[in-house]
Amino acid sequence: MDHKVWMYLAYLAISVGLTVWVATTLSRNGMVFLEDVFQDTKLAKAVNQLLVMGFYLLNLGYVAVAMTSTASIPTAAKALETLSWKIGLVLLVLGVLHFFNVFFLNRYRRGRLRAQQQQPPLPPIGRLPGHPQQPQNPGPAGNWPSHPAVPERPSPRPGTTPPPAPA
Repeated sequence: MDHKVWMYLAYLAISVGLTVWVATTLSRNGMVFLEDVFQDTKLAKAVNQLLVMGFYLLNLGYVAVAMTSTASIPTAAKALETLSWKIGLVLLVLGVLHFFNVFFLNRYRRGRLRAQQQQPPLPPIGRLPGHPQQPQNPGPAGNWPSHPAVPERPSPRPGTTPPPAPA
């Protein structure tokens, strides 16, 4: 057999082995996270199985598509270089799939936790400038005035000079 066939066999063995190892590790260790996300063990197990199946389909499909190589493989060194390039791409695909799974599940979890909160995460500190302040007591007959009174700056007395503005 030539170097290219050995490279293909090694690529398949390593890629499938990595895919199975990563899938079982993520499935086993991800259950705690999924139970926290969904607050339901039965639903978490079902979603975990669906994620594992999708993981296998996407990654093994990529491994199959990326297996072919048009490069000439005259030596064992060139075969190892091509093999490492292909395995590196498989690892990058595994990492990207894992990142997006965790990202979207965490986003779902945060939305669920935010919906469960009764109060805002931080108490209001004050009002933004430009908003008129509401009077403390209602006007006559319990009606709020349509335009709240804006305190005016006292005008200086005739013959006096206003105090200097602070620097």
